Amino acid sequence: MKFKIIICTILVGVFIFLVGDIFAATSTPGLVNKINSAFKKIQGYLEKISTPIAAVCLASGILIRKLSLGDEYKMVLGKRIIINTVVGYAAIQLLDLIIKFIETVIK
Repeated sequence: MKFKIIICTILVGVFIFLVGDIFAATSTPGLVNKINSAFKKIQGYLEKISTPIAAVCLASGILIRKLSLGDEYKMVLGKRIIINTVVGYAAIQLLDLIIKFIETVIK
């Protein structure tokens, strides 16, 4: 869990650093538009892929908990899968807000 938060923080920092350098070079708006469209495409693909993956992970976590037959390890494993699924899906959905925030700050 902490590893995921650290990785996400690093990725957002690198993204802000790259976007800041790109938008600082206003003499090449064509490059800026290409990078913006690339980020939007990546975001769209992530949103399309993340929903089915989150549904499968959530269903498997619930099944592991239901079929654990009182085994404490399987109960904890199922709970961990469910929590990580919800947090990961929420992070991907918040990506849209982060990108919109960066766009408003830059403009």
